[in-house]
Amino acid sequence: MTARPTPLRAAECLAVIPARDEAATVGAVVAGVRAALGCAVLVVDDASTDGTSGAARAAGAESLRLSFGLGAWGATQAGIRYARRNGYAGVVTLDADGQHEPDSLPALFEAQARTAANVVIGTCVGRLSRAKRIAWLYLRALTGLRLTDFTSGLRLYDARATAILAGPEASLLDYQDVGVLMLLAKNGLRIDETPVPMLPRREGHSRVFASWPVVARYMLHTTVLCLAQIDAGRRKEKGLHEDCSAC
Repeated sequence: MTARPTPLRAAECLAVIPARDEAATVGAVVAGVRAALGCAVLVVDDASTDGTSGAARAAGAESLRLSFGLGAWGATQAGIRYARRNGYAGVVTLDADGQHEPDSLPALFEAQARTAANVVIGTCVGRLSRAKRIAWLYLRALTGLRLTDFTSGLRLYDARATAILAGPEASLLDYQDVGVLMLLAKNGLRIDETPVPMLPRREGHSRVFASWPVVARYMLHTTVLCLAQIDAGRRKEKGLHEDCSAC
């Protein structure tokens, strides 16, 4: 029987904030996280061309600047690996654009202590556009994951989750949302959600839902990823059966 996960304490965790050209908002986000959780904060600067790193450090965060852009998931994984190397018990992730309210972060820890989940996602159903609602219906059917929001970057990962996500199997995922969740579920981890408020994006636009062509490309890539994962699982199961028959 798998041991029940130990409730995470915020002070023992690292807040990881991936950021690219978010100098206008990242300082306020860092300050809010420090006030709400009292934990260490790491901003992973994904090769920004503005003063993102300086704004993060001025607000009290450590800054890890990447020499070339890795994208949202690559930057997040870099932060998770940093947390593993430095002995943090877990990782809480959030966006640098000000959408996630720092005051809602304790709710993730409360949900993890209550449900014993390995991963808790902060979700806000009210923010879902028509395009997202259609996409999520499709992804729930395709993946079997009973989640209301696949792209929320507001997440709490325990040590089991970070060990998996720091590994090489997680390195080639194009998107931090569905690919990460499928990998965690495949390894038997429990994923739960908790409702949180979210603010409108202050700068820029969604990388996934910027336009219908972008949505279509995202759904195509995600479908291929899901089918590949399903096929890999079937081949692994077939291999196990063949090994057993040879005994």
